[in-house]
Amino acid sequence: MIVDANVYWLPEQLFSDSGVRNHFLRCVPEPYGTRALVKDDGDDKAIVIEKPNGRHNFDYYGRDYDLDRQLADMDEAGVDVAVLKLPGVQEWLDLDLCRQFNDWMAERQEASGGRQVALAVVPPVADDEVLAELGRCHDELGLHGLQVSAHYGERYLDDPMFRPLLHAAADLDMTVYVHQTALPVDYGSLIDYNNVRRSMGRCFDQLTAVSRELFSDLFEELPELRMVHSMLGGGFFAYRTMLLPTDSGNGRFVTDNDRQRQYLERNLFFEMSHAQPWGEGCLELAVHELGADHVIYGSSYPVKKSWLTGGVSTVLRLDVADEAKECMLHRNAESLYRLG
Repeated sequence: MIVDANVYWLPEQLFSDSGVRNHFLRCVPEPYGTRALVKDDGDDKAIVIEKPNGRHNFDYYGRDYDLDRQLADMDEAGVDVAVLKLPGVQEWLDLDLCRQFNDWMAERQEASGGRQVALAVVPPVADDEVLAELGRCHDELGLHGLQVSAHYGERYLDDPMFRPLLHAAADLDMTVYVHQTALPVDYGSLIDYNNVRRSMGRCFDQLTAVSRELFSDLFEELPELRMVHSMLGGGFFAYRTMLLPTDSGNGRFVTDNDRQRQYLERNLFFEMSHAQPWGEGCLELAVHELGADHVIYGSSYPVKKSWLTGGVSTVLRLDVADEAKECMLHRNAESLYRLG
């Protein structure tokens, strides 16, 4: 079985129902430098997210999320099951809209005949109602994990304000998928050039998030918590040895990193969020540095259809063991997201 662990979904109602769309637009934090625009190209509505204002970062086209279209493209790609995620918008949704999205995601699971499974979304600062909604997603809706953002405002997920939600996810045995935001907290030097802003911005965000989680007390407090980071953790594989040195450099670096190595083995996993842009050499290095049991295939479809249709073949061409490819293409996702 082939599992694509990163396929994006938005509800049809966001594009067809002005009430839902207006509710969504009110959630976007425009006073904090993020703006949403609605565009109509004649055949379809699109929602464009700018961060900061005037800098294009996300775009969503309603036709991209049609079930029949997605299933046909999955068939063409040889993908059996897709794990559905929201493409960044989980950062802003209030609880009422989260409840609606969770209901629609459960309906999408059923309509797909099990070929698409979804992750729950709730606001990150958990009160009793938020925790009740997470429990409903697990117990009643049958959703397969929890999706969060790498940071909210200026706070990354190691911040104590997010512990109640992460506690609840761990107690429910729900894997937490960490989606990148459009830009890291500190982004002033990244915004001028499109590829730097849209690619490096996301990677810097993830790399910062992973590193803060790794060196905080998060996994000491929550040893059962499993977190999957997108974008291969921002290329974390390239920094693993440097961040966990064994040579103290005359005392300049901390070398007592046994706990961090344990967290990396036990708690952190990495989804590639499209294979081709990394290139085969980087993917092989990621397997070597992180272990094949920690690397997960995902395409970021429908951002580019070619990332879906050519992604599996890219993994199959890697110069790694066949067992490693099996882990990447389905075993890891099956275990983390309770598939099958």
